[in-house]
Amino acid sequence: MTLASTLPLTVKADPGDISFVPATTALIIIDMQRDFLEEDGFGAALGNQVSVLRDCVVPCVALLAAMREAGITVIHTREGHRSDLQDVHPEKLARCPPGKKIGDTGPMGRILIRGEAGHDFIPELLTVAGEVIIDKPGKGAFYSTDLDLVLRRQAITTLVICGVTTEVCVHSTVREANDRGYRVIVPGDCCGSYFPEFHSMALKMISAQGGIFGYTTSSSALISVLQHTAA
Repeated sequence: MTLASTLPLTVKADPGDISFVPATTALIIIDMQRDFLEEDGFGAALGNQVSVLRDCVVPCVALLAAMREAGITVIHTREGHRSDLQDVHPEKLARCPPGKKIGDTGPMGRILIRGEAGHDFIPELLTVAGEVIIDKPGKGAFYSTDLDLVLRRQAITTLVICGVTTEVCVHSTVREANDRGYRVIVPGDCCGSYFPEFHSMALKMISAQGGIFGYTTSSSALISVLQHTAA
């Protein structure tokens, strides 16, 4: 891994080209967990077709490799709860199907519980030493976590946010980041939803009205500027 560059890079995006400095940028990969992307997890228990999400795995892997090579800060998030369920709102539990609630025993251990097999990242996107893991009890990555503190301590000003699902945990994190003054870039092909129409509209909502929440781009556009700079 090289030290991240302090020179600004510009990537083609919607609603317009956006510049970022690698040294003050972090890649945040949202909830690429077995419970959401594998057949025996929480997503499937809710009746979703989890195979739809896997279209974003390969682009995420490629972007993560490029970001690591460029020395950019990498942060992974996981949605999950304490084993005693004290951090689960009753309303969240009430929306789970009977017998498949958060904390119930499933094929990969207790559903959406920290430390269980289903709570872990998919094999393609495991962390490496030095990368931050944020365990969150809600949808947004800033809610009830120390993410903002971690970012401020590293003087991070730009966030590249991707993962699942586009309209829920990714969108919640994008909105939270925007309210906190971060520049946000979302590579759309590195995000996924159980509902393709939600995915498409969620990306449009981010870049609408001059980039009301941030900028949308592609993994290939980001990788291209990173590799060009490295060369």
